[in-house]
Parts: sequence; C-alpha cells; structure tokens
Amino acid sequence: MGSKWRKALSCLSVPRTADDSPPSARRSSDAALLSRSASTVASGGNFSMPKTPTTSSSGLLLPKHGTKSSKRTCAICLNNMKPGQGHAIFTAECSHSFHFHCIASNVKHGNQICPICRATWKEIPFQNPSDHSRERARVNTVGLAQDDGWTTVVGHLPSPRADPNRHVSSNFYAAEPNVFDDDEHVDNRPEITESGLLNKDDADDCPVRAIDVKTFPEVSTVSRLASHNNFTILIHLKALTSRRNNFGVNEANLSPVSQNSRASVDLVTVLDTSGSMAGTKLALLKQAMGFVIQHLGPCDRLSVIAFSSTARRLFPLRRMTDTGRQEALQAVNGLASNGGTNIAEGLRKGAKVMTDRKWKNPVGGMILLSDGQDTYNLSSQGGTHSRSEFQSLVPSTDLRIPVHACGFGEDHDAALMHYVSESSGGTFSFIEAEDVIQDAFAQCIGGLLSVVVQDLQVEFECVHRSLQLGSIKAGSYKTSLMPDSRMGSIGVGDLYAEEERDFLVTIDIPVDASCEEMPLLKVKCVYSDPITEEWVTLEEANELKIQRPETTGDLIVSVEVDRQRNRLRAAEAMEEARAAAERGDLDVAVNILKSCREALLETVSAQAGDQLCSALAAELKEMQERMVNQHIYESSGRAYVLSGLSSHMWQRATARGDSTNCTSRVQTYQTQSMVDMVTRSQTLCLGSSTPKPYVRPAQSQTLCLGSSSPQPSVRPARSFSARPQPR
Repeated sequence: MGSKWRKALSCLSVPRTADDSPPSARRSSDAALLSRSASTVASGGNFSMPKTPTTSSSGLLLPKHGTKSSKRTCAICLNNMKPGQGHAIFTAECSHSFHFHCIASNVKHGNQICPICRATWKEIPFQNPSDHSRERARVNTVGLAQDDGWTTVVGHLPSPRADPNRHVSSNFYAAEPNVFDDDEHVDNRPEITESGLLNKDDADDCPVRAIDVKTFPEVSTVSRLASHNNFTILIHLKALTSRRNNFGVNEANLSPVSQNSRASVDLVTVLDTSGSMAGTKLALLKQAMGFVIQHLGPCDRLSVIAFSSTARRLFPLRRMTDTGRQEALQAVNGLASNGGTNIAEGLRKGAKVMTDRKWKNPVGGMILLSDGQDTYNLSSQGGTHSRSEFQSLVPSTDLRIPVHACGFGEDHDAALMHYVSESSGGTFSFIEAEDVIQDAFAQCIGGLLSVVVQDLQVEFECVHRSLQLGSIKAGSYKTSLMPDSRMGSIGVGDLYAEEERDFLVTIDIPVDASCEEMPLLKVKCVYSDPITEEWVTLEEANELKIQRPETTGDLIVSVEVDRQRNRLRAAEAMEEARAAAERGDLDVAVNILKSCREALLETVSAQAGDQLCSALAAELKEMQERMVNQHIYESSGRAYVLSGLSSHMWQRATARGDSTNCTSRVQTYQTQSMVDMVTRSQTLCLGSSTPKPYVRPAQSQTLCLGSSSPQPSVRPARSFSARPQPR
C-alpha cells in the first residue's frame, strides 16, 4: 500500500508538504491558488493566462509570474498594485507588500506567516477591530486598475454598514456569538416549474409522482398442499427525476426560473486544517471547496467550519449569491494548516450552525473531512475504541442532519468517521489519493442538489388473513414491526433523483388447500415533497399475489430477489471479516471474504451475468488483498471495508479505494446527477465558465487551471465508475 500511495503522489509531481519544496516554489502560497480562480468564478468571466504554465508548490499549474515576488504584484491574488484608485496596501515588517484585503483574509483565519519569505509576523492587520492606529501606521493608499479581476470581485462586497449583523471582511476578529441565529434569510420566492408558478394552494391539483414502487416474490407459485417458511418478498423503490430539477449545472449562469426549480440546500462543511494538512492537501482542499461554492445556487446556503486544535465558524450560513460566493471564497482562500486535530469540536460547531439557524432550507447536510485522528477527546490513538467513546464525540441534536464523512489518507480514524456518518444517516467515503478530494465532494453535492423525496416512510401490510411478517432486512434503515406481525414499516428518509432502494421482508406461507391464488402484501409510501412541502401518500392499488396450484414444476427464483440477497450476504461477510480483523485474526477475515465471494458466484443472479453481483465479487476480492497483513489493513483495509459497508447498507454511492488501481473501481449506486457532477469535477477548469466534453481515454486527461488545452492529467484512473445497467 505504501507503494500505491507513493505512486499517487508521483503522479502529482509535488512534494508532500510545502516545507519540502524549494524556496522558489514555496513563494506561491496555497492561498494564491484559490484567490486567482476565485475572482474568475465570481465574476462569471474568463481571464487570460500565459500559455506556458509552471508548477507551484501545490502541484497545480499556475502562471509563471505567479511564483515571483514584486513590489508591483500582490503574491496572493497575483494582480498588479498600481497607484491611483484608492486601494490599500499592507507592508509587513519583512518588507513585503500585499493588497490589504488579500492579506487580511489570510490573517483572519490565523495565518501570521509571510506568503513569500515565510517570516513570522509580530504585527498583523486588524489584530483588534478597534485598533485603527496600527492600521493607519502600516497602510498606504494606492490604487488598482479598473479592469483588474480581483478589483471586480471586491467591488461586489457590500459595505458593513448595510447590515450590522452580516459578517464581512472588515470584521475579521469579531467574537463568535453564543447563538448562531445570524444565518441569512432564505429566499421565499414562489416556486416555479416549466409550466409556470406552482403555488402551495394548488399543489393538490398538480401532484408530481416522485416514486415508483414494485414488489417481487421469491417465486411466482407455491403448492397449496405445502408450506413455505421464510418466503422472501422484495420491495423495490425508485425515485423519479422531477421535471423541476437541473442537476449538475452551474447555477450561476441559470435564469431565476431555473435557479428556483429544485429544493434549496443548507450545507455546512467541517474541514480539517491541522498541521498534517499542510502543502498539497490543503491546496487541493481549497480547490475542492472552490468547486462546491461554484456549483451552489443563489438559493442554497453555505457555512464553513475549520478545525485544528479548536474550531471556528468562518462565516454564518450565507446564500451563495455573487456576494456570498466571494465571502466564501475569501474565507477558504485564507485557510492555513497548523495545530492538532479536534474532530469533536468541529462537529459540535457544525451541528450548532444547523440547530441554531433561524431559517431553514428544505434540504440540509454536512460534509466532514479529516486526515487524522482526534488528538483531544479519545483516550488513546490508533487503538480500538468503544462505541460509547465515539458517542461522546458526536453532538446530540434533535435534527437528523446527515453527516457525509470523508476520511483522507492513511492516518485518519476510519472507525470514528464511519460511526459519525452511520449515526447521523450519512455516508462514509475513503479518499485514498489526494487528487480525489474534489471528485468525492462533487459526488456528495451531486446528490444533495437532487433531493426529490423527503422523510419517506414505507408501510406494508399482509393481505391474506393467515399470513404474518417474519423479518425485515433494510440494512441501516430503521424498521418497525407491529405486535401482531401483520404490519411493518421502514424509515427511508431522503431520496436523490433516480436513487433506488431495495428491502426484503419474509413471511411464512401455510398449507391452504382451498386457495388457488393468495394475496400476500400491499405497500404504501408517505413522503414530503421538498419544494411544495406537501405530504404525499402513494398507495399501490395492485396487491402482490402468488399462484397456489396443487403441484408445481421447477421453480424459477427471481433474479431481482436473489440480487438483493447477495448484497446483504456480502455486507454481512464484510462486517464479520472486519470484526475478525480487529481481533487480529486476518486469516479468518480473509477466509470469510473468500467463502462469500465463491458463494456469490454460484448464485442465480451471478450466473445470469448480474452487474451488481460482479461488482460485489470484485469488491470482496479487493478487501481480501487489503487484509494480507496488519499494516495494510490498518493503513487502508479498515477504511475500505467501512466505506463499502456504508455504501451497501445505505444503498448510496461512496468514494473508496486506491484510484491508481483500476480493479478497485467499484461503484454501484451512482445516480445520473452524481455522474454528471463528478464528470464536471474531472473536466471543469476553474478558469473557464463551461466544462469541456468528458472523454475517458486510456491515458486520462483533464483541463488544467488557466489552460485552454488538455494537459496530461495529474489524476490517475478514478475509483468512480459508470452507473449499473438498468434492471
């Protein structure tokens, strides 16, 4: 696994941290990477870049002049500093100068090191909001050219006098409030569809069917002279694609009608900025956040939490309008790596943003990224912790806000991250290679921006008087069974467009000599439309029935039912193997996975060439290889298994595996909106307003920052694969 990690790094052609790079390369800070692209994203235009790029310390392609220091050039935004327009310049004690608003954004987030010479500053801009004497002493008034890209960006920022409750760049060191109820008001414009306004008053007159429900029996006939115990029934759900959604589209360029044609999102990102994130990791994290900010619409709201030894809310929930994007990009631009890793504090502050908010968008979610282990709240590092220890780290809240956790690299605490996601209803992704951060974020927001069903409850009831429900197999979803075992339910929650859910229930079919046809089950779905906020009840008129002849021939097992049995069987084997590996019994763990894989390949669905079964077999083999010794298991095997479990138990796509290994590209739950967003991530240049057509050649190519032509990709083959074929 060590060789695979080095291979991934060698593809990036960058040092592991900024400190390992030569002095000339270190002059271009991580902040410079995003600030340049930020101005282009926000202004909605293109900027001209030199045709010959140079490699920065972050491993991304920057213009040659971006690594040089000049009294006329700001090393952060890379724009000229010309007199005559009244813009402020900050001159540090090391004699290097910067635009005041650029360096103040860095300092706001704790970075007190010169981006050029790495000297530690004793005097910094706005150390105290009221200390204007220091500001006057160190700031000279000069100007910038009118056509300067960053000038255009800053020109969009509102004056702090316009709204005293708004956190803007002039209030860098303001203390955080005790209650985070300073979120920006949500946009309550009337909902709009392609056919016109959709008022809540006439929602019942134009219902939108959002779910397709089907049921499948294990076999279609059972002799009425024989009983059948644990007869399996599959309940299959598929969320439909609403006509009101625009998935995978940069909403900055959409009309107001299109921008308001899907459910708006409240997103909180909780980002690890500890010392281990220095260099390439932090630069790629900033780029990934730039992608997220770019693809949120003006009705979506974002808040960013940065944590290291402690945690800080960089800004409240803010709508991603042009101004909101600039505030978000400036905050991310100023992220600096230092200190330890306090995951619990980051989660607590992220949860507080969601629970204290005064207004709410229909969809809410959190993204947590960390590359290390909590060094402040766990009794020991690198060992096995009890669920009670993990539970103490997760903030208790009445809101069920899914936390989509992303474990990054070999040293993160996969068990903790998996627990956080599992307990909140989110997913756990294993980001093994640095360059996949943006793809993982893209897949996550591709789902969050496509929610078509909320608070889905699936209810089912036995129809024939002699039947009773046995078991309900629903993975990680909460189930309930009535005392008389005649009725049951599954709490599904939110569904993304085109997502599918499969649940197995069993019943005991008795002997019934008088019955030629037996009705088994009827299903009802109750859910909330996230746009109209109306509750919808969908009750299938057709009941599932089977034939009861006196004699039956050879029974044909349903491929649909067998496929889901295999999924659950594989998930159980993964859990058993993980438990054995945690005890140190790696040989036992490998044998469990091997036996399950061999059994899967003999099933009806596998013999029929089912794609899910093939993917499961490949994944089980990959897990075997990641358990060959203790070191490989601890560095990648544990995270890979837990990410697989998260995916199969929630039936939702996660990122996992070593992206340099094509055999590990196992992805069976991606929706089209996720595929589209990941494709944009792999092809979209932040310096361009439109993506290029995506083609996956033998040697993958992507568009590099500021380049108009394809460059050899720094990204190896992805762990994301195409969606499975339809049933």
